[in-house]
Amino acid sequence: MSPSAADTKLILASASPRRRQLLTEAGIAFEVQPAHIDEDLPSRSHQPWAEAERLALAKARTIAEARPQDGRWVLGADTIVVLGDEIIGKPLDDADAMAILGRLSGASQQVITGVALVKSGPCGQALVRSATTLIIMRPIPPEEIRRYVASGASRGKAGAYAIQEGGDKYVERMEGSLSNVVGLPMEMLREMLAEVGLLE
Repeated sequence: MSPSAADTKLILASASPRRRQLLTEAGIAFEVQPAHIDEDLPSRSHQPWAEAERLALAKARTIAEARPQDGRWVLGADTIVVLGDEIIGKPLDDADAMAILGRLSGASQQVITGVALVKSGPCGQALVRSATTLIIMRPIPPEEIRRYVASGASRGKAGAYAIQEGGDKYVERMEGSLSNVVGLPMEMLREMLAEVGLLE
């Protein structure tokens, strides 16, 4: 589908440049209106996918409710990293980023992205799903962690790394969607957009 076919019937409730890039590369037209919500997560959860979906839905609903006359679809997404039963969000600072990467070093983890589509207007129709990718990291020497964090690539990233910003060199094995790890599982999103009539 060409971008003009959607005619910006989709609003992205995110300021993430990675999500914008994924949508643009897929030829999906969209408008950006970031949602500002409390993204605090419990440190542990038996259903971490539900937490990612909850935040994605909250983001999409915030923008949909602010534009009740639009009748357009709002896309919300939230990515988390799960180590064991612990949810790891964005690092508080560089010291926290170093501690997080030290724990992820040599370990297997899940990267989960919740995705929500909410239609603005009185009906408030919503479609919510999540995708999971398994990542196994190689052991990372402390000096490498220090250099990576000092580069700024950890800031604002769930799990303190970005696979598209040098983090891929630490990945020993990956099972699942690469775009999910970047921040938006495009395979699943295409299915969702087709279900609501935004893609053929």
